[in-house]
Amino acid sequence: MAEPTVAAAADLLDRLADVPADRVAVVCGDTSLTFGQLRERVGVVAGRLAARGVGPESVVALGLPRGVDLVAALLGTMTAGAAYLPVDPQLPVDRRRYLVDDARADLLIVDGDTEPLTASTPQVSLAALTTADDAPTGGYAPVPVGPATLAYVIYTSGSTGRPKGVEISRGALASLLTELESTGVVRPGPGAVGWNASPSFDASVQQWIRLCRGDTVVLLDEQTRTDPALLGALVEQHPLTDLDITPSHLELLLEHLAASPRGAEGRPLTLIVGGEPISPTLWGRLGELVDAGILRAVNAYGPTECTVDATVGRITSDRTPHIGTVLPGLRLRVLDDTLAPVTPGEVGELYLAGSRVGRGYRRRPGLTAERFVADLDSDDGTRMYRTGDRCRQLPDGRLEFLGRVDSQVKVRGHRMELGEIESVVGAHPAVAETAVLVHEEDGQLLVAYYRPSAPVDAAALREWTARSLPGYMVPGAFVAVDRFPRTNSGKLDRAALPAPTLTPAPQVPTGVSPTGPVEELIARVWSQVLRQPSISAEDNFFKLGGHSLLAIKLVSRVRAELGLSLPIRAVYENPRLRDLARAIEARLEPSASA
Repeated sequence: MAEPTVAAAADLLDRLADVPADRVAVVCGDTSLTFGQLRERVGVVAGRLAARGVGPESVVALGLPRGVDLVAALLGTMTAGAAYLPVDPQLPVDRRRYLVDDARADLLIVDGDTEPLTASTPQVSLAALTTADDAPTGGYAPVPVGPATLAYVIYTSGSTGRPKGVEISRGALASLLTELESTGVVRPGPGAVGWNASPSFDASVQQWIRLCRGDTVVLLDEQTRTDPALLGALVEQHPLTDLDITPSHLELLLEHLAASPRGAEGRPLTLIVGGEPISPTLWGRLGELVDAGILRAVNAYGPTECTVDATVGRITSDRTPHIGTVLPGLRLRVLDDTLAPVTPGEVGELYLAGSRVGRGYRRRPGLTAERFVADLDSDDGTRMYRTGDRCRQLPDGRLEFLGRVDSQVKVRGHRMELGEIESVVGAHPAVAETAVLVHEEDGQLLVAYYRPSAPVDAAALREWTARSLPGYMVPGAFVAVDRFPRTNSGKLDRAALPAPTLTPAPQVPTGVSPTGPVEELIARVWSQVLRQPSISAEDNFFKLGGHSLLAIKLVSRVRAELGLSLPIRAVYENPRLRDLARAIEARLEPSASA
């Protein structure tokens, strides 16, 4: 069977034009747009962008929060023929500035009037852009582009301390949707898809492209996506037919999703699980629900450099975890260190070739040449991408994922280079040497080891790191060492570094100890969740190593203890223990007086 080419897949925006105008396109909270309304907004954005000279190969940075405006701006950018660069407003300002400058974006669209992010890129609010009267708007009329035209740039972590932008073409993007449909991952007929991922991650691409086939996309806010009860209710309310989710997130939500499994027309909810390996235990639990007809689940694997998904595997109870077989737009090679194919069953490094391999790293020709190498089985100059993943191909063609060959890791679904974190921690003037590891036994805890050259504590290093890195890349523990262990060859012996231990908080001063039943309850739960033996009423949940998944555990335990439905947002809005206690007490008062 011939491999489908990018030109064979209809452009996504052409497909979007054919969806009935009265069908619901986007839902975000209480706001919704039909496809007719969406196309109208998209046409306005595209017209305004074109009037500013934006067109094919231009890059428009989108610094917008998740919502209907983001969807309109994203599709408007592509309708103008340009590529979009997602710049999540929740990222640290230094990182947002880096993304826009490094990509040399032609324009930055933001939400409201804010200070200019960078002097090198013009900035405009979406409201100002769409209400200006100095340019024509026209209707929904996508600018014709070829399959090789740039569709988007998404940045991934870089080992040198600098994130790198991956360029993906329009043809590759269109082929992704076609392949997911042809292999049955995406079922026939309109569905309702949960947009769960941050727009800065390529998993979001797989979610928004579903609009182009007429599916309704339901954007999940932070509170809903991280609260098991709220997410289960949303699946029933809309109802969702498809949800993309990471295994670590799914672990905490599976019970609620299994209790609300039916989508539109009684179809079982399809879980597209990806972003990190699935544990055998979770695989077995999912398989039992699939076999019982309660859920439908697939394991999706793929690097950003190959347009989101490269392989998919059906999850059933009679199999051990695997990443399935390659999708039609790609070919796989499992090679040894000399680039020779290994025999079936042997371990090698996975290479991917085909029409959905990305264009390369933006403005990184050297790194592009290193990772995007010549396809040895092709004589037409095509390239294959070196994934850095160790795999083994089984006799039936399925792949087993066996880890990385370098220092890249996935932590709670986020791909990152440990070297980038080490670069930031090591740049602190009081740090002479550093190494970062992931401790799996501590729930994928990022640990930064450092040898100080001057007095510095963990709180100062955590604050320093948070200025430059997203929250998911900030280590949960900082461990000072007098010297780093070395192997006989003089290399750092990472395996010999000490496991992080509970560091008791300083003696709680008088007047700062938790007081009252609610503060004492929260302190006890924090101590269990954060593994801290001493908790102050002034402590900050996130500065003690808390993160989104631990916040879900915290809320679940508070609900079990008090019978109170506490939104995850309350933890983010009240990270200090005493403030969180006041917020909980305020929620308890109405129920107590009822």
